[in-house]
Amino acid sequence: MAKASTKKQTKRADKNQKWTASAADRHELYENAVQNVEAEIDFVDKTYKKIRGHHAEKLREDFCGTGNTSIEWAKRRKTNAAVGLDIDEPTLKWGRKQAKDAGKDIADRVTLINRDVTTPGDASGMDIILAMNFSYWLFQERTRMVAYLRTVHESLAANGLFVCDFYGGYESMKECEERRKCSVPGKGKYVYVWDQHKYNPITGEMRCRIHFEFPDGTAKRNAFTYTWRLWTLPELREMLGEAGFTNVTVYWEGDDGDGGGNGVFKPTTKGTADPAFICYVVSEK
Repeated sequence: MAKASTKKQTKRADKNQKWTASAADRHELYENAVQNVEAEIDFVDKTYKKIRGHHAEKLREDFCGTGNTSIEWAKRRKTNAAVGLDIDEPTLKWGRKQAKDAGKDIADRVTLINRDVTTPGDASGMDIILAMNFSYWLFQERTRMVAYLRTVHESLAANGLFVCDFYGGYESMKECEERRKCSVPGKGKYVYVWDQHKYNPITGEMRCRIHFEFPDGTAKRNAFTYTWRLWTLPELREMLGEAGFTNVTVYWEGDDGDGGGNGVFKPTTKGTADPAFICYVVSEK
């Protein structure tokens, strides 16, 4: 009887671990499906050291959301500290809990602040400032984008770097949905849906959505929604120059031989006309 009871309890526990739309947390789904903070911080850390000759310590994550990248930065070295800025307090609260769960030593070196990135205040003197996942595209007018980039420039230490990622290629303008299977051990499988919902070629405005679908047929529709401008790389490089950055370098991903990326980003002035690409832009103060 005891063994039978144990088996039933185990089966119930396993069943409860399967994600459904009502049970899954959208932030956890996002971090698992969209972010790769380990690889991101690998790139940022190595690039800064290669350019400046020593490790960075102070990092600011703009549009930080849950602060996942900031937490990863703090994990790398005990001398590392991170500040995250975002205007969504519930998301920041969720992130602060994740920092706390990572350990007191980590939480003590990660500060997540409810603040507009255009008025960073005392979040200055940074070695590195990040704007990832194309979050800065919410500035759709050139004047607003340049104004933001100037605040970034002012917030950096003398040898600071600003690092952002960039998405382009002719498929970036296509109205379409892309599905990818994802899973988390112990919690179950789900499908991540990237929805390029609407694109206006006259203004460059782009509306994107993220949905999550689950094996039981339920879904989290519009778990995240974005209204951006789809900027081009030449435009971004020009605006960074206007904001005061001296060297603006594009780091392009290498080819894996099968038409995909190999995860290695190198500085270059020549890219390939890929249907879709993601690259890094590193700007020096």
